[in-house]
Amino acid sequence: MLTWLAEYLSQFYSGFNVFQYLTFRSILSVLTALGISLIVGPPMIRRLSTYQIGQTVRDDGPQTHLSKAGTPTMGGALIIVAIVLACLLWGELENRYLWVCLVAIVGFGLIGLADDYIKLVRKDPKGLIARWKYLWQSLVGAGIAIYLFYTASPQETQLLIPFVKDVMPQLGLMFIFMTYFVIVGTSNAVNLTDGLDGLAILPTVLVAGGLGIFAYLTGNQVFSEYLSIPYIAGVGELVVFCAAIVGAGLGFLWFNTYPAQVFMGDVGALGLGAALGTIAVLVRQELVLFIMGGVFVIETVSVILQVGSYKLTGKRIFKMAPLHHHYELKGWPEPRVIVRFWIISLILVLIGLATLKIR
Repeated sequence: MLTWLAEYLSQFYSGFNVFQYLTFRSILSVLTALGISLIVGPPMIRRLSTYQIGQTVRDDGPQTHLSKAGTPTMGGALIIVAIVLACLLWGELENRYLWVCLVAIVGFGLIGLADDYIKLVRKDPKGLIARWKYLWQSLVGAGIAIYLFYTASPQETQLLIPFVKDVMPQLGLMFIFMTYFVIVGTSNAVNLTDGLDGLAILPTVLVAGGLGIFAYLTGNQVFSEYLSIPYIAGVGELVVFCAAIVGAGLGFLWFNTYPAQVFMGDVGALGLGAALGTIAVLVRQELVLFIMGGVFVIETVSVILQVGSYKLTGKRIFKMAPLHHHYELKGWPEPRVIVRFWIISLILVLIGLATLKIR
């Protein structure tokens, strides 16, 4: 929005041309989203506390979690609002890739909001019925996948394989199924990871930063040719979106760090996960997302293995799933689990970035 104003004012003063630079607008996007989170955070936490919209804690989980009961939840709405406002202010609103990401984060965020509302306001511990939750996720995810397929250029439907330079098969109709799986799967994976103070938000910030680098390089003809990755015109604008996630995420972490003053809830986890999946699809780095988002993958796999093992053999592989609860029940303090998962996430993001050169 402000880019239009800057473009108009540049005819009177050339200094406004600085707003045409993607890197400068990305910096402003980070700072705007961060500022909104830090300013709006405290009154939002007080309002949630007033209305007693607080976390419910399972009795069969780690005993240390009992003290978290009543902690304000649905803070993820703050993250999404900060991201959307930052993108509307500093993004080029003619860019379709930006709008696809905004639809993804808002669409899945609304599904999470409905789930949180039923659980926390209506006091129904089951929340949104699972089949309805998955149906709405599927509708939004499939809608995005079909739209991207029918508006895609040949470069946008190629599958990039990490560490392999010359193999880029065309996916054809498989693009729709892969896009659906990546968006819906990543959304639920982030939601499963969101079980400890700050555990999900910092890996999300790190992965968003990594994907922002991929977006910038993919949208730059010189860099994409040098690195032997497909050039996709306009996708570089997603750097503004990734920067907004980084800023809003860090602002939220200010209040979500141990001991948390607020939790993001399903509204934040589902929305952010869908956003990461959508960005990965648009910059053609779905497989790299599985590397950089390895913490989310491990958490999800631990749940699948736990449920599968219990149904087939009646025995549990872990003390409790997802995996972070297993280590808590082994006696690890919560901050140790969180920080070690953060370190692992940072390492995996760096490995994902290394695929740019090792091809």
